[in-house]
Amino acid sequence: MDGVPCLRVSSCHAQLLRRCLQSRGLLDPSLSLVKDSDGTVLLPILPSSLSQLDLQDLRNTVASDCDIIWSQSLLQSKKNKGKTGVNKLEQVLQELLEAHGERWREELKKDLPRSFQRHGDLILLGDNCFTLPLWKKIGDQLWSAVAKGLGAKRLARMSRISRDGFRSPMVTMLLGENSWVQHVDNGISYEFDVTKCMFSAGNITEKLRVAGFDCRGETVVDLYAGVGYFTLPYLVHAKAGHVHACEWNPDAVAALQKNLEANGVSDRCTIHQGDNHQLQLCDLADRVNVGLIPSSEDGWPVACRLLKRTTGGILHVHQNVSSPLQSRRAADREVWQSWAEDAANRIASLLRDLTGALWVTSIQHIERVKSYAPHVHHVVLDLDCRPL
Repeated sequence: MDGVPCLRVSSCHAQLLRRCLQSRGLLDPSLSLVKDSDGTVLLPILPSSLSQLDLQDLRNTVASDCDIIWSQSLLQSKKNKGKTGVNKLEQVLQELLEAHGERWREELKKDLPRSFQRHGDLILLGDNCFTLPLWKKIGDQLWSAVAKGLGAKRLARMSRISRDGFRSPMVTMLLGENSWVQHVDNGISYEFDVTKCMFSAGNITEKLRVAGFDCRGETVVDLYAGVGYFTLPYLVHAKAGHVHACEWNPDAVAALQKNLEANGVSDRCTIHQGDNHQLQLCDLADRVNVGLIPSSEDGWPVACRLLKRTTGGILHVHQNVSSPLQSRRAADREVWQSWAEDAANRIASLLRDLTGALWVTSIQHIERVKSYAPHVHHVVLDLDCRPL
């Protein structure tokens, strides 16, 4: 995710919301609030606290117009301030090396984790850190020191995504034996086995957006449910009447069942385990979440079959869209718009072939979720589909 996470709010609510965030320990004290070009105010959020942000509660109790954005201008401000002192991890590792008769070198600093995922007391590292031979000489004491420096009790490392068809993570436990973790987003508890299930922390803004939908009385189908990334916000906050959650990874299904019960919404959800192309449902959905990246196109025919024939509904279509090199944000949006228009036309054609009737597909909104890679953006198209 590029930029600094911020709450955007009207100027009249800015100070009230600032005090609220400060009292909850969510405000980033290293940055000042700034006024955006449209007159709204940006309040910087601690990235480590973003998953604990209850946006729906803030909207209900403080400011109904607040939402989350990622600010590049605040990122530059943060970079310009620089870093003061030695961070705790570096300090702990320096002491460890000295105890082993080794000296600290600049190349070691470059081999420290630049980012990581935190799930409760477990830290999930990437495979691009602690690669130098010196670390292996330290042995298991290294992982105890890393955990201490990062304020964790357990450590794991992800190397890559497996090709087993389930997108299972290739994760090795480095410290601790129990690999089940709990992650709390927006008041929703997610539990899963970090060695067997993917959890995309970068999708938090889209989960918060889904939580803001009004789905009362609606039937929703989540075609790629995982451990409940979007299924749970639809049920807990958007108040969907019923969600059909489709997932073919048995480990993710086990976690999903556990999470539905833990959040008290299992009575409004039906899990369909297996390939969603074999799903024995049709003509029942007011809304379909097609949340697969890098491309969800394989699920478009299934989503079209699920929409109600007489009234239609809304498709939330996820996709990684590539932009030209060195493009500006305005140019990025033109590329997203072009992709969305093409998707709308193709889905209208799918619906016509499926039902024998003409359909109108209208672009409601295009949401940028995050940067997936340089010049590749994860976007979501909200497409309104109605039969003539």
